[in-house]
Amino acid sequence: MNLPPRKDAVRQFWVAIRAGASAEDAVAGLGNNRKTGPRYSRKAGSLWFRQAGGVVPAYVTAQSSGRFLSFTEREEIHAGVERGDSIRLIAQGLGRAPSTVFHELRRNMRQRYRRRHRQGRPVTAPWSYRPSYAQRRAEFMARRPKPAKLAGHLELRRLVQTKLKENLSPRQISVELHQLFPDDPEMWVSHETIYQSIYVQTRGALRRELAIHLRTGRALRKPRRRAEQRRGRIPNMVNISQRPAEVEDRAIPGHWEGDLMMGKNGKSAIGTLVERSTRFVMLLHLPNGHRPALVEQAVIDATQKLPDFIWKSLTWDQGQEMRNHLQIKVATGLQVYFCDPASPAHGNAAPTRTPTVFSGSTSPKAPTLANTAPNTSTSWPRK
Repeated sequence: MNLPPRKDAVRQFWVAIRAGASAEDAVAGLGNNRKTGPRYSRKAGSLWFRQAGGVVPAYVTAQSSGRFLSFTEREEIHAGVERGDSIRLIAQGLGRAPSTVFHELRRNMRQRYRRRHRQGRPVTAPWSYRPSYAQRRAEFMARRPKPAKLAGHLELRRLVQTKLKENLSPRQISVELHQLFPDDPEMWVSHETIYQSIYVQTRGALRRELAIHLRTGRALRKPRRRAEQRRGRIPNMVNISQRPAEVEDRAIPGHWEGDLMMGKNGKSAIGTLVERSTRFVMLLHLPNGHRPALVEQAVIDATQKLPDFIWKSLTWDQGQEMRNHLQIKVATGLQVYFCDPASPAHGNAAPTRTPTVFSGSTSPKAPTLANTAPNTSTSWPRK
C-alpha cells in the first residue's frame, strides 16, 4: 500500500507555515532519520503546499476526539509487545478496551501476537508491529473525502465560472447568488468554497486557470501572518491597559497623550502633546518629515522645556512614527503606552484639533503645516 506521509508530520509542517516559516524550513524542522538523514526532502514541502493550494488542511486545527488510537498510544502498544505483555495488560495501561488492542495488532502484524510465557517454547522471532506504519495506515483508511459542492452541482459550477470570468470576486458571487436564488439554498455557495475550489485542485471543482480572474491573481493561497507577526509591528509595545490607575482620574499631572496630525497630501506633519490633568498643549515641530528618528528627537526636545517631574507617561496610537519609543524612554524616563489598533481617540489628543491648532492643515490659504513655529505651546480652551 502506497501510504501518504504521516498526518502528524504534515500537521507539524503546516503549524510551521502558519508561524511564518517557508516550505523548505518547515520540512527541515521535521527532524532527521538516524540512518537516512532528513525524513523528508526539501521538495516535499513545496509539493505539499502546492497540492493543498496554500490552504491549511482542516485536521491541522481540529481537536482530536480521542476516539481513535493516537501515534503515542501505538508507541505504547509497541513497547508492551516488546516486553511480552498480555493484550489485557497493554489495554489496561492505555485505558482502552482489550478488543481495541487486539484488533490493532491483528490488522498490523503478519503473525498472530501471543504473550511470551516462561513455560513452553519462547518466541524468538521479532514482532512485525511498527507504530509509524500502523498510524499512517489508520489515517489512510479513515479518509472520508467530502465531495466539493461545486464538483457535484454542474449548474452551480457553470454559473460560478461565468461570473469569475466576468471578474467578480468570490464574495460578490456569493452575495449575488443569494439575491438571484433567495429560496433555493442549493444554488448558494460561500466565497471560501469558491476560493478552495480554485486553490485545492484535488477537489475537482474549478480549474486553477480561473485564478487569473481573482483580485490577487494568485493560484496559491498566501499564508497570513499571525496577529503578533504583522508587518511593521512596533516592537516591545506596552498596551494602554497597563497604564497606572492614577492616569484615568487626571488627579496627578505628568501623564501625556500624543498624536500626529498630517497636512495636505501627507507632505507635512505636526505632533501634539496634551497633559491630561492641566490640558496643557505642546506642539512638536516636524519640518523634515515624521520618520521615527525625527519624532523621537522632537519628543526628547520637548521634555527638556519642562521639569522632569511633569513627565511620567505618554500614550500614543500604534503609528510607525513612535517606533523608537524605547529610545525615548532611555533618554527621558518617559514610559510610552500604546492604544489598541483601530480604537477610537484615546483621550485628549483628538480634542486638541481645534481651529487654532489645526488651522495649518484645514485652511485653504495654508495647505501645509511646514510653516508652524517650532515648540509652539497653547493653553487648553476652557468653557
